[in-house]
Amino acid sequence: MRRPRWWAELSLIAVVYASYSCGRLLVAGDEASAVAHGRTILHLEESLGIDAEHPLNRLFTSVPALGVPADFAYASLHYLVTPAVLVWLFRRRPAHYRAARTWLMVSTLLGLVGFTLLPTCPPRLLDAAHGFTDTMAHFSAYGWWGGEASAPRGLGGLTNQYAAMPSLHVGWALWCGVMLWRYGRTPLTKALGVAYPLVTALVVMGTANHYLLDAVAGVAVMGAGPLLAPHVLRLADRIRGRAEAPPVVSDGCETSAGERIPGQRSVRTTADDTSKWGLPCSSEAESLGNPR
Repeated sequence: MRRPRWWAELSLIAVVYASYSCGRLLVAGDEASAVAHGRTILHLEESLGIDAEHPLNRLFTSVPALGVPADFAYASLHYLVTPAVLVWLFRRRPAHYRAARTWLMVSTLLGLVGFTLLPTCPPRLLDAAHGFTDTMAHFSAYGWWGGEASAPRGLGGLTNQYAAMPSLHVGWALWCGVMLWRYGRTPLTKALGVAYPLVTALVVMGTANHYLLDAVAGVAVMGAGPLLAPHVLRLADRIRGRAEAPPVVSDGCETSAGERIPGQRSVRTTADDTSKWGLPCSSEAESLGNPR
């Protein structure tokens, strides 16, 4: 299998991520709908007894030794670990890279569809009566992020704070975990593959950035990726094959491997070997001006 070109891959990933980021901003949705969706999700979890965000958020808020590292993890690992795993696959597992990359991109775009259809207010932005503390704002003095979001100070307005459903923090972490578990060769790598998505799920809930059902939706979106990725790859191969197919200019003449023009070989001519001009395709002994 031909190894992908690094510059082409980098350009493709940059285009997809830029499209995702811009689309995330453009489909911000109105605040009233986002808050209503957030309350609905929280009430559903409470009725089912699965609102794990409350105890985790209280723990992270009351214990800075947990809350501060969790905030750093939420603000940075999402953007560091995923590219690192992509580069690792590209260099060490090139035979699996293209399918894995396509899986990640398809799931990311599905997440964008979720942001569009269901803008959701995260727990940290609900009314204080719901009992959540925004740990990013609470511990903002320890990091580079501001009180508005996980973005650097002053740039919170450039993020869509209602893109909580699904949680792509959890989705991307799950993808990284699967890659590390499947293609890692050491027990440590496989252990990291299990731990990273689990820790990420705890972090997004403990920092009050996502509900438990956001994390579940992130897993579902990532689970849909492998089902759609083969179809996307086949379509891409079909398009690329048509684009790379050379024009037929030989009119039935064939060349040997490595030849730019038909070789000058003498072959036995039959009625089926002649071209529409009445001349054979091979040429030396039977060319014009050189009759036998």
